[in-house]
Amino acid sequence: MAASLRNSPMAVGEYGMAHFSDKGKSNGKDYCIFFNSQWARLPQDLHKASRLQIYDLTTSVLCSPSEVPEGGFPNRIPMVLRGNCTFYEKVRLAQINGAKGLLIVSKDRLTPPAGNKTQYEEIDIPVALLSYSDMLDISKTFGKGRLVAMYAPNEPVLDYNMVIIFLMAVGTVAVGGYWAGSRDRKKRYLKLKRDEAAEKQDEETVDVTPIMICVFVVMCCSMLVLLYFFYDYLAIWVIVIFCLASSVGLHSCLWPFVRRLPFCKCRVPENNLPYLQKRPHVSMLLLSAFCVGVSVTWMVFRNEDAWAWVLQDTLGIAFCLYMLKTVRLPTFKACTLLLSVLFVYDVFFVFITPFLTNSGESIMVEVAAGPSDSTTHEKLPMVLKVPRLNSSPLALCDRPFSLLGFGDILVPGLLVVYCHRFDILIQSSRIYFVACTIAYGIGLLITFVALAVMQMGQPALLYLVPCTLLTSLTVALCRKELPQFWTGSGFVPAIVLAPINCTQTAAPQTEVPLNPKPEPQPTEDGDPSEEKAQDPAPQERPTTENADEENKSN
Repeated sequence: MAASLRNSPMAVGEYGMAHFSDKGKSNGKDYCIFFNSQWARLPQDLHKASRLQIYDLTTSVLCSPSEVPEGGFPNRIPMVLRGNCTFYEKVRLAQINGAKGLLIVSKDRLTPPAGNKTQYEEIDIPVALLSYSDMLDISKTFGKGRLVAMYAPNEPVLDYNMVIIFLMAVGTVAVGGYWAGSRDRKKRYLKLKRDEAAEKQDEETVDVTPIMICVFVVMCCSMLVLLYFFYDYLAIWVIVIFCLASSVGLHSCLWPFVRRLPFCKCRVPENNLPYLQKRPHVSMLLLSAFCVGVSVTWMVFRNEDAWAWVLQDTLGIAFCLYMLKTVRLPTFKACTLLLSVLFVYDVFFVFITPFLTNSGESIMVEVAAGPSDSTTHEKLPMVLKVPRLNSSPLALCDRPFSLLGFGDILVPGLLVVYCHRFDILIQSSRIYFVACTIAYGIGLLITFVALAVMQMGQPALLYLVPCTLLTSLTVALCRKELPQFWTGSGFVPAIVLAPINCTQTAAPQTEVPLNPKPEPQPTEDGDPSEEKAQDPAPQERPTTENADEENKSN
């Protein structure tokens, strides 16, 4: 599932500030509020906001005329409790009794005040929600003659956190593409040598077929729709699956480094326990416990906005690297099919579904950020998230995040992996890999610009897919390698076989024709120096004739 790049929260409701102060005093304190901009907008500057006296009615919910005090609320802003009737009924009752605004104190999570669109025209005073804890602090800090000024400071759409998201996304694609391609080269060499390690690596790699692509897209569509309608029931299962998958990914990323450590080289003693019969290294078990511990820690503290996002991004990057290493597109034809189908998928669920839903919200955006009417208020972890870093009074509010879905990293990343594998096979200077990685970065920058211009969630694949596909295609056309690049075959023997034959034996050239059947070479390996290092020493095979006799005896 590819979540779109967006800034959250994003809905009918907007965050604003309520500046409280005592009468006759200039200093005061800001508190976070949530208001409905479609009912009445707030000024962006505190100095342009009117300071009005608060009418404390927090013992009432203001749902009937009997709760209105004698004389009403002339040029005042009543502060009432939430509940027993709709927001519209409260604000309408306050407005007809002379109120210039309404503050509704909520003990629950702040949600945007809502009502029928036909009712918006009847309301011309601002109405906002204030948290119950803030109301208690206001009562302790300020006297009975307290004043309030409500305003909504304007924040820039693009923030410094975009730089962090850009570096994480491009870095993950670059490292994953390089790692997967280099690992694939070693795997092919070991396979031709019929080494046991090759069989193990084959099990860890999945070649994607067109049928698998179609099944995957259908599953993505079905899962997204199910999450939209049954979010509260499925969100916790997605969180659990993410914890398991990210634990495996983190283990896969850290194991190449841990295995080189000089300690914990011993194995588990002989036993009949499940999963331990093969006597794994103690270091592997310790690493597994550490990875599971990191995932469980995130799961327990996932709602700690101040720091839990760091763990989520770390686990998410590890998961993406693991997937880029494991899933492999065998041809550029398969890359084009996958990217094109998911391009349509992303655009449809971001730009088309608002015309099909009752709320007018995009299904993709609604699921990625969590529905506003969710009872659990869980957030799906399948995104990279970074809090906004610019200084603003709105930092007092629920910390807003910028999000980038894992699909916007994995889908173009699979094409980058294929480009690196192709570079290795044709022994190029990684021109396909570098060009495709740069194109991904450019596509992400275009997405940021579109986000700033349109000020709404963007389907990142709308910009990433054309940039990466067209760039790879252009490089193949300029190098006149499109047939080979499209099919991923038909070019290895003529390029790789010659240098390998030159290093396979120390015999003179005149003796080469004596060998009617030369030993098969790992023609798919693009690193002849690596093959040379693996061959026996020359004194063990002084002539080609001796090699033939050895082959026949075998």
